[in-house]
Amino acid sequence: MNSSLMTTSEVATYLRLKERKIYDLVSQGLIPCTKVTGKLLFPRQAIDLWLMNHLEGDQRTSSPVPAILAGSQDPLLEWALREANTDLALLCHGSGDGIKRLISGRAMIAGMHLLDDSGEHYNDPVRLGLGGMRDLVVIHWAWRSQGLLVAPGNPEQLTGLRDLAATGIRVGHRQPDAGAETLFRHLLTRAGIAREALTLLPHPALTEDDLALDVREGRADAGLGVEAAARRHGLDFIPLHRERFDLAMRRRSYFEPTIQQLFTFARTERFCERADAMGGYDIRKLGDVMYNA
Repeated sequence: MNSSLMTTSEVATYLRLKERKIYDLVSQGLIPCTKVTGKLLFPRQAIDLWLMNHLEGDQRTSSPVPAILAGSQDPLLEWALREANTDLALLCHGSGDGIKRLISGRAMIAGMHLLDDSGEHYNDPVRLGLGGMRDLVVIHWAWRSQGLLVAPGNPEQLTGLRDLAATGIRVGHRQPDAGAETLFRHLLTRAGIAREALTLLPHPALTEDDLALDVREGRADAGLGVEAAARRHGLDFIPLHRERFDLAMRRRSYFEPTIQQLFTFARTERFCERADAMGGYDIRKLGDVMYNA
């Protein structure tokens, strides 16, 4: 995590509180912090969110939001939710679906990796219809490596997108509002390949695991997915693109104990080791605030 960290005395000065009050807030789980070698540290960006949330007043009387993480699937995130023993349930039907559920109050968090039409911006709230959420925050999770998932040994000898248009190559794909499908269409356009020229499977895969299984079980010769999914299913991987995966939520949700539990775990050495073992992740800026309405 790349955010600056404050000590107890520094955060007390920053908030104009006594150190004893800071310790009380920590013991009650009311202020975001982490413990490194027995020492309390406070991420400055998280403290700024906490302060803004309190300046806006206590919003916990609002209708409760279900503890659901919707949107896009991410192998590292799924593992962290289990290992951190959070209460969040997963409902991963694609980035677009997650955004709709977040806006309507049917999910606490939306995982997303949506590239705009220009191919230059990831997860822009205004472009995604989230501009009307006055308490929206977008927290960075990881940069991920996206590419072609192919069978072990790459029997079709695929090297890139252009090979997908070859006769007889069956291509797995995702549902229209999934971030992977948005990226797939963008990469095809940039390469000058008509999607209609591909032999696509008749039905989309609703998750990355489903797509990986299509390849693993021989229904597809290739499909676009993250490197971690390829490794998890014993597939070969051809890297094509580096993308940004973020978590969108309401500001008050960020301070829910289950969310803080997740981010606290994500700062541990064990989490970093797992991210490295899964492959294709850059987590150096995990926890950074990308957008704060």
